[in-house]
Amino acid sequence: MSSRLIDLSHEVEHGMITYKGLPAPIICDYLSRAESRKYYSAGTEFSIGKIEMIANTGTYVDSPFHRFADGIDLSELPLESLADLEGIVVRVERFGRAISAKAFHGLDVKGKAVLIHTNWSRHWRTDQYFEGHPFLTEDAAKFLAVSSAAFVGIDTYNIDDITDSTRPVHTILLSCRIPICEHMCGMEKLPDSGFRFHAAPVKVKAFGTFPVRAYAVLDT
Repeated sequence: MSSRLIDLSHEVEHGMITYKGLPAPIICDYLSRAESRKYYSAGTEFSIGKIEMIANTGTYVDSPFHRFADGIDLSELPLESLADLEGIVVRVERFGRAISAKAFHGLDVKGKAVLIHTNWSRHWRTDQYFEGHPFLTEDAAKFLAVSSAAFVGIDTYNIDDITDSTRPVHTILLSCRIPICEHMCGMEKLPDSGFRFHAAPVKVKAFGTFPVRAYAVLDT
């Protein structure tokens, strides 16, 4: 049996804005190819890049440390919560902006990566992306937590309603050590189930969030 890989993450580019009000990444040379020629034999050159960015750039995973001072950080997230997870996609456009627990009723989410497909990623890199995005409600987060979801991802600007400064969804899921992935894309290419999901960030100590290359593996 062969497999197919589906990319579920945005590219990180110089100058792009992921979250309005937060700085864009600066991507440049630390050592250019031209400069490197001074140190190597003729015909040999290397590029060493440099990137300056905030943690919340592109498609990223939040660990509990992002929300809680005593929460586990990126380096402490178990791989079992980030890689080779059974995945399901929940299509929620018909539920409107506020996605309640009703969207998940009847679904077995225990131990699974629950990917919430709102189709909002179609607005990526436009002004519309920052305004009026779909989000989960508090009761949806409680349902996912009580039902023991292993991971929750969404293809919108924020999994929470950004007008609610208590951020209930981040609070509930991260308190249960359920990683959150925001700014995903490509879910329209996935079946509703029957795939494995991966989204492991760099193992950084005392850090709460980092970009990931999220992807799904489909058997064909």
